[in-house]
Amino acid sequence: MFDLPRVMTIAGAASGGSAGIQADLKTFQELDVYGMSVITAIVGRHPTTNKNVHQMPIEAIEAQFATAKWQIGIDALKTGMLFSTSIIKRVAHMIRKAGTKHVVVDPVMVGKLDSKLLADDAIEMLRERLIPLATIITPNMPEASVLLDDRPIKEVDDLKQAAVDLHQLGATYVLVKGGRLSGPAVDVLYDGETLTTFEAPRIDTQNTSGAGCSYSAAIAAYLAKGKSVEEAVHHAKSFVTTAIAHGFSYNDLVGPTYHAAFGKFGKAHSIKVHSTVLK
Repeated sequence: MFDLPRVMTIAGAASGGSAGIQADLKTFQELDVYGMSVITAIVGRHPTTNKNVHQMPIEAIEAQFATAKWQIGIDALKTGMLFSTSIIKRVAHMIRKAGTKHVVVDPVMVGKLDSKLLADDAIEMLRERLIPLATIITPNMPEASVLLDDRPIKEVDDLKQAAVDLHQLGATYVLVKGGRLSGPAVDVLYDGETLTTFEAPRIDTQNTSGAGCSYSAAIAAYLAKGKSVEEAVHHAKSFVTTAIAHGFSYNDLVGPTYHAAFGKFGKAHSIKVHSTVLK
């Protein structure tokens, strides 16, 4: 029987191919795990109505999840853009019932260009129903701020305190990503006892669309392959930093990261790791 690790993404589909389900599946392929998807919504701006998020019916979400679980099985999963209260509630129920060992929750609320990707009334549902099921949550700075009632987050010390405080929501690990800081790209991981920082050089590029999605997808992939959470974050940060370093664009818009760079160029970015025990 084939033993390739099986990883599911439950997220929005990004029509441009740079983020969401598309970025997740590219990441899974590059990291040699079997990828499956449950599409919660389609993100694409209508040229006339200007509507940007097109939600899937709950029945369709349930059908996708049940089919993938039955046909393949799940070793790890990640959630991305869930958008609404009803979707979060149903996804949390499905995850709880499935009993999946590794659950990565990327609390997608704010897009790369500060676009709104979560309805206002869904934030509390995310806090109460989904985050407590997570092995690890991976908010960026604006998302961490929203989860902490709009607390300002501007420096590495703010990241550290945010990680400590967000841990109280019930996830086993919290990773607060500092991609919007100045200086090196520092992320902070907290497990209830130890703060660990992961530092990479900051890449001078605007082509970072899908970086957060790819980061959390890579963490899920490495967890499915048997890595510890700390190891998974370390490897995933190296993967996404390399993808950002080779990002590109077809025009003057923000372009995608290059997922194939990790394997194609044969050189991953080095990550500095430092841990401090708080308890």
